[in-house]
Amino acid sequence: MSKLKTLSLTVGGFIAGALITLQLPAFADKEPRTGLPIEDLRTFAEVYSAIKQGYVEPVEDKKMIANAISGLLSNLDPHSAYLDADSFKDLQVGTQGEFGGLGIEVGMEDGLVKVVSPIEDTPAYRAGVKAGDLIFKLDETPVKGMSLSDAVKKMRGKPKTSLKLSILRKGESKPLEITLVREVIKVQSVKSKIVEPGYAWVRITQFQEATVPDLAKHLGNVYKEGELKGLILDLRNDPGGLLHGAIGVSAAFLPPDTKVVSTNGRTPDAQQDYLARPRDYLRGTTDDPLRNLPVGVKKVPMVVLVNGGSASASEIVAGALQDHKRAPILGTQTFGKGSVQSVLPLPGNTAIKLTTARYYTPSGRSIQAKGITPDIVVEESANGSSAARIREADLERHLEDKADAPKDDGKGKPAAKPANKGDKEEAEEAPSRLEYASKSDYQFQQALNILKGLQIMQGK
Repeated sequence: MSKLKTLSLTVGGFIAGALITLQLPAFADKEPRTGLPIEDLRTFAEVYSAIKQGYVEPVEDKKMIANAISGLLSNLDPHSAYLDADSFKDLQVGTQGEFGGLGIEVGMEDGLVKVVSPIEDTPAYRAGVKAGDLIFKLDETPVKGMSLSDAVKKMRGKPKTSLKLSILRKGESKPLEITLVREVIKVQSVKSKIVEPGYAWVRITQFQEATVPDLAKHLGNVYKEGELKGLILDLRNDPGGLLHGAIGVSAAFLPPDTKVVSTNGRTPDAQQDYLARPRDYLRGTTDDPLRNLPVGVKKVPMVVLVNGGSASASEIVAGALQDHKRAPILGTQTFGKGSVQSVLPLPGNTAIKLTTARYYTPSGRSIQAKGITPDIVVEESANGSSAARIREADLERHLEDKADAPKDDGKGKPAAKPANKGDKEEAEEAPSRLEYASKSDYQFQQALNILKGLQIMQGK
């Protein structure tokens, strides 16, 4: 059985499924120092010297050191990584919601580049690239033998330049060739609309620097149409992003100072409780964008939509709203990304991205390799089918769930309620190009029906 080797790179952009904190705690003197493994370091020095003197071609010291650092990190877990100058710049720019490339989140499987997910409103998405596609050639260059980092670099390029992808797709008898034109990718973090009088839909596509103020603007806009009877918060296929963005989104719907998430790691800095309060979600400003939210936002009946593409920061929000019984969760099991990555800048505009903590819902549930179980299970189509997805538990070297959550109150995981089961033998693959919040969006329609039922019950 093949294993997905890594899920750490996005073509030209942000790291998929990551929960990022852009400040790394100072680790020095946090716990007693242990002696360096001198014999092992001598072995390393001998290998280094052998390569330096005897490898068939000269290798620069800088490249060898970078490769050594990369090897140290890549063998820890799927989300720890060495970021060269280009990757570090992409991460920094990606958190602002704008970067160059094709718009594909990728990993590597059996030596081929595997599409984890196309990003909405990008060249890859519009051209019909699908999750699970295996890319075996870039223009005329075979992918086999390339590292994932080298393949990603080849897929990047100047806007308005083209790249041909040769793809193997399950169910297709012969390879597909799709030519994409690179462009500057601008990911709109928050989208919203009034779907019916009194009912609004708000979607978060990715947790970026501007997500919390953008959410406040969208909520203000939908309330301009009048008081809401119900609100759908759509977190489907949201790969995550910044930790403080998840805290801020949760704070928009929860009472002040409500616990949103806990993190637990080896250092004191990694052992934190984060609450629905400005100091935990504001970065670089004292102007709280949630200060002037419409009063009804805290009380409006809600349903939260999730699926297997909801990861990391999305799972924090879903878990917080679920634990505090603020909203039922509807959809399918989430991705299960329950770890926090901190970024440590290094000389030469490089950095390391290091997994420093696991995170837990307010009731003490670990999400790592398990995900959030919906209160109401609804598949992606009316016949009971959902697209096959890679999850955290499928990744090689993923962190195991660890029952070391701080302040566990023993509530445990809520039981899932299956809904609208279909005939599995007649099930077809769910549509890959779904128009969200449309009549063809089955999960959305079920959420809307539930909201109307909640409104009737409240009225009675």
